[in-house]
Amino acid sequence: MPVYSSGSRRPGRPSRAFRLAYFDARPRAGIQAVYEEAFNYVTLLNVLNSFEEAKSLMRKTIPKARRIFGENGIDTLKMRVVYAQSLYKDDGATLDDLREAVNTLEEFEPTARRVLGGAHPLVVDMERSLRDARATLCARETPPGS
Repeated sequence: MPVYSSGSRRPGRPSRAFRLAYFDARPRAGIQAVYEEAFNYVTLLNVLNSFEEAKSLMRKTIPKARRIFGENGIDTLKMRVVYAQSLYKDDGATLDDLREAVNTLEEFEPTARRVLGGAHPLVVDMERSLRDARATLCARETPPGS
């Protein structure tokens, strides 16, 4: 398929076939890019300790990602991990938030391991996050002086 029409009145103009192929593929790539940007943005919000905004965005985004990419899709799993991180890393997190973070990571860690393999960076990050979330929950549940 020629990318540019040689007989076009406007040299360098993409051919009709190229434009149709591009615009047919673009919406899917666009959706993927939007969710990748949301993931990157929430990761940055977590680094900047803007946990409330991160949690709010992920609560809106994860259900949509599940519909688009499936429950076991890597994009859905990544969003769940970053959501759990925004829950347990928040110094103002309630015990319910910490429990939700632990439950989320416990629920999806076996799925991620099965789908991606134990050596995948997302699985390694999920395991580390699960350890950290459990430690945070344990520290908060244990009364001082015990």
